[in-house]
Amino acid sequence: MVMIHGDDKGLVLPPKVATVQVVIIPVPYKNVDFNQMLDACNEVSQKLESAGLRVKQDTRDNYPPGWKYSDWELKGVPLRIEIGPKDIENKQVRMVRRDNFEKEDVPLEKVAQRAADLLDEIQANLFKKAKEVRDLCIKKVFTWEDFIEALNDKKMVLAPWCDDVEVEEDVKARTKGDTGAAKTLCMPFEQPDLPDGTVCFASGKPAKRWALWGRSY
Repeated sequence: MVMIHGDDKGLVLPPKVATVQVVIIPVPYKNVDFNQMLDACNEVSQKLESAGLRVKQDTRDNYPPGWKYSDWELKGVPLRIEIGPKDIENKQVRMVRRDNFEKEDVPLEKVAQRAADLLDEIQANLFKKAKEVRDLCIKKVFTWEDFIEALNDKKMVLAPWCDDVEVEEDVKARTKGDTGAAKTLCMPFEQPDLPDGTVCFASGKPAKRWALWGRSY
């Protein structure tokens, strides 16, 4: 999860597994009643918690808002809500997504529904991006030569296999090197079509299924 979703700013947590899904940060200015801002943060927090969301208020007064933004981005919280004096005046909040940093001003009466919708969108977007990255790393082959080429390109290799343990051991021995030997990673539940007469890429025996192979680095 850290390696797939994370970026240069830190963690990017999928909302379904994030301990904190939404962080609320007051953005005070000079000569502004801070207690009024805290009341606004509490009101928004209660709305979100009533909708079943996991919420944290960052009311620390020894850090500026910009520092808090970076701190919670580092921790990967999916959604940030900023509340400043103008937001209180306009009866709105500003929402900022962690996955793409898009910002949106949301009316106070719609804050719970919009937060829940955005968390669903973030979850779907992270899955979509991760799946695209994974799919780009998979190479489908039929022959030993193509298998070795894809392996050396650091791909996961989808190849027809005879499902013979001795053949897997032979593949391990033939591919052993400084970067590790190739082995089966899994048998995909969704098996591609395996035409009649397809042979195992390593042994030439009749293939029984598709297997995903890769090196253990």
